[in-house]
Amino acid sequence: MAPTTRPTFRRSLALLAGVALLANIGLTGAAEAQSAPPLNGPASVADLAQGLLDAVVNISTSQNVKGDEGAGPAPRAPDGSPFQEFFNDFFNKQQGGQGSNHNVSSLGSGFVIDPSGYIVTNNHVIEGADDIEVNFANGTKLKAKLIGTDTKTDLSVLKVEPKTPLTAVKFGDSADMRIGDWVMAIGNPFGFGGSVTVGIISGRGRNINAGPYDNFIQTDAAINKGNSGGPLFNMKGEVIGINTAIISPSGGSIGIGFSVPSELAAGVVNQLREFGETRRGWLGVRIQPVTDDVADSLGLDTAKGALVAGVIKGGPVDNGSIKAGDVILKFDGKPVNEMRDLPRVVAESPVGKAVDVVVMRDGKEQTVKVTLGRLEDSDQAASDDASPDGVINPDPDENDDMDEPDQDQDQAPSPPGNGQNGQQGQVTPDAKTPKDVLGLSLSQLSPEIRKTFGIAESVDGVVVTEVAPGSAAAEKGLKAGDVIVEVAQEFMKSPDAVAAKVQSLKQEGRRNAQLMIAAANGDLRFIAVPME
Repeated sequence: MAPTTRPTFRRSLALLAGVALLANIGLTGAAEAQSAPPLNGPASVADLAQGLLDAVVNISTSQNVKGDEGAGPAPRAPDGSPFQEFFNDFFNKQQGGQGSNHNVSSLGSGFVIDPSGYIVTNNHVIEGADDIEVNFANGTKLKAKLIGTDTKTDLSVLKVEPKTPLTAVKFGDSADMRIGDWVMAIGNPFGFGGSVTVGIISGRGRNINAGPYDNFIQTDAAINKGNSGGPLFNMKGEVIGINTAIISPSGGSIGIGFSVPSELAAGVVNQLREFGETRRGWLGVRIQPVTDDVADSLGLDTAKGALVAGVIKGGPVDNGSIKAGDVILKFDGKPVNEMRDLPRVVAESPVGKAVDVVVMRDGKEQTVKVTLGRLEDSDQAASDDASPDGVINPDPDENDDMDEPDQDQDQAPSPPGNGQNGQQGQVTPDAKTPKDVLGLSLSQLSPEIRKTFGIAESVDGVVVTEVAPGSAAAEKGLKAGDVIVEVAQEFMKSPDAVAAKVQSLKQEGRRNAQLMIAAANGDLRFIAVPME
């Protein structure tokens, strides 16, 4: 009996001692334990959400569609398209509805920015609607009037007439937000109004090709069908984004949502409230990306800025303050890191404002003063080839394909058989001034050559009569009939001048030659051709 009872007794004493020790620790640390937060998750956002829910509204719209409109199969947005959720709603016809009028409805979100009844939402939520109804958290429903809309940023402002002041929220500064900051979205996903989701900012400055001013905030806070137009809040309860788009193969949230940043939206909303329309600044230039080759040819350390390919006649900078070949590095104190930055900062600037523009010209930085015009006031800006931001972009793809020539330019076809190997579009260079440079056969412009290639009288320079297959120039998209206007920002009068300038650049250690190329109709573009 002893051998078995003594160890058991000893174990009992040890357990009692351990319990006493733990109890003593518990007593001495009771105050600290009571004040420490429970280790069962992050801090609650219930108080924050409670104060914001009443300012977020559900928006329902209806559109009467005649039976003879849009006969045939309804168009559908591609799966995963950012605007698939509402595009399909508008065009999803009822079975057997053809031949009679029927209603198409849509659901979205919005938020109150003024107690008197001003509400912000997405344009695609209310676009084409005959009737707009705003549903509030307390069950109140009010008809809304459209004050103004901006398709470029997909924003709209509505107005309701409440009997009592509404709960409103204000815009914060999205520029202060950092990747990793907590955010909260409130909206009407799938018709479930007042839904709150929380996440972080996953990315900034996203370009999803939704419009000319893409600068989206990316978030992993769940955004679904019906969230469009709803607010994205920071942890102070300020609106720092307007939920606009999702990327999703399934149609549901996969943690990739996009919001228009408040730094862009606030100005647009204020203009829509005041004028019922946007009034954007206009610089009046054509731009293209600064590629690595172009940067090297200009002597830039890195590929940055927006390369001015041309200046619009009669535009704000037609006075020579900005010239073709300039690289815009800063606009009104804001850096232009890449081409797509310029349209946005120009559009956000007030019409008539005098601003400083830092450009790289002839290898040196210069600051010039320009006064902005208004985009909508310009006939050029309203033309088909002008981008809506007032800065014309000859290549929206922003990649190396920008050097490819336009296929729809009105050019007279060259007679076949006149060039080497009988290739159409190539002619024998002028025998008096032929020159082969960078894989290009060059010649003086003459009345005969102008007629052959349909080159306008306003175009001056040295004409390309043949391009060597497989050459660097051919890879850059140069073709017979193109005209070299400048090499390294120096006007070219003859093929000999082109050859001399290229040789000079080689001696300077340059690897690429920057060419200003004019199409037959006078359209300009810049190409950096390797000289190795």
